Amino acid sequence: MLDRARIYACGITPYDVTHLGHAATFVWVDAMSRVLRLLGVEPEVCRNITDVDDVLDAAAQRASTPYDAFAAVQQFRFERDMAALGVRAPRHEPRAHRYVEHVIRLAAGLVDTGAAYHRDGSVYFRGRAAAGRAGLGQDEALRLSAEYGGRPDDPAKDDPLDIAVWQAGEPDHPAWESPWGDGRPGWHAECAAMALSVFGVGVDIHAGGKDLRFPHHAYHAAMAEAFTGVRPYARAWLHVGTVTMNGAKMAKSAGNLILLEDLLARHPAAEVRMMILDRGWADDWDYTPSLLDSAAARLADLYHAAGRTSSPQPGADAEIRRILSDDLDVPAALDLAIEAGGGPARLVATALGFS
Repeated sequence: MLDRARIYACGITPYDVTHLGHAATFVWVDAMSRVLRLLGVEPEVCRNITDVDDVLDAAAQRASTPYDAFAAVQQFRFERDMAALGVRAPRHEPRAHRYVEHVIRLAAGLVDTGAAYHRDGSVYFRGRAAAGRAGLGQDEALRLSAEYGGRPDDPAKDDPLDIAVWQAGEPDHPAWESPWGDGRPGWHAECAAMALSVFGVGVDIHAGGKDLRFPHHAYHAAMAEAFTGVRPYARAWLHVGTVTMNGAKMAKSAGNLILLEDLLARHPAAEVRMMILDRGWADDWDYTPSLLDSAAARLADLYHAAGRTSSPQPGADAEIRRILSDDLDVPAALDLAIEAGGGPARLVATALGFS
């Protein structure tokens, strides 16, 4: 029986099409899962869908569509793009709107422990310590909280770095009944409740974009630890590097999206995967079209090496496994596979989803 690794991957908020920045995170999670399986560990991946979110509500209103129907269509498009890119479907894919009762139980438990308090129909988690554990000063923490919808200026809070586990009902947003009145889950609480429900008190690896380290991942982990009393919540983190274009983070608000659907219409999925994976997983990188040309050349070298029938280097397979187990060093594994050729090259092509 294989060992098991519980992997929670922060999924999408399904309000728009999938871009290269999204794809980079999920390709790395897929590559990590494949490598774990190669090493004799069975990955159990949970990738959530955040279909209760203020940004999604606004997009659905612009489309004159109920939020859940709008989210379901976007989720379908996302999953189609992931399949085209060779990203295997996760074992668990919880959708936030089905876990509202779990968030209510989380909020009640946090209030009981004193880690949260209720006021004016909302429940707030005491979040200052989470910012401190993330190594951020107050000004930076407040800036990021505001950028990610944390409402640090909410006058109902004891501290501007507290965040809503449960948000009191507001016009133009879906609402559910709770002990504190009608309202909706907070973003960070949704992920915490879904992860706790699927995996219990902790995970082996929590994966997501580096840009989500604070506030999202920090609050998620802090709430889970306060609720269960178990630390650390995650044994390891995979914070995937940010994709930029002309130095600016790829985002709809910046108007610099490279849509995955467009890339896959012009390039084989293996070339896009190679462009994403042939670097350190934590490295930020700037997209330019020339990167796809380089990825195509690198892929051709790997395929050519895989077709060679000469005797492989002794111990090359074992060395490739060692390299990949050492912080997912894909570039070094590719270098050795191309040099050795034959079976080792085929091993890498298969293990990383290039074949």
